[in-house]
Amino acid sequence: MDKALYDKGMQMRRKVLGDEYVDRAVANTDDFNKQFQELLTTYCWGAVWGDEALKPRDRSILNLGMIACLGRMHEFEAHFRGALRNGLTPEELSAILRQIAVYCGFPAAVDCHRIAKQVLASEAQKK
Repeated sequence: MDKALYDKGMQMRRKVLGDEYVDRAVANTDDFNKQFQELLTTYCWGAVWGDEALKPRDRSILNLGMIACLGRMHEFEAHFRGALRNGLTPEELSAILRQIAVYCGFPAAVDCHRIAKQVLASEAQKK
């Protein structure tokens, strides 16, 4: 494992997903998934998200579309929260969900809207 790339990945992972989310994932690390967590942090978050060719905001937009298309709603919620942290506005997120409806299908967009409403309501309560 490349320690510098892992550290860069952990920093980016925390920036996008938040400490609470990452702390939960780290706390659930055991002998079975330890190597997977290292791989995820090093390559997904360090090599890809840490690459400065795209801004985190742009990566959030890409991820929302790809994750919606795959129907991975648990991950969609995490990345929807991350998109807010990366500066996307509710108006921009609404436009992304409309595009998801057209390209990924309305059932996927319906699920995404449910999650988006819950996340936005949760974030509004924090203010």
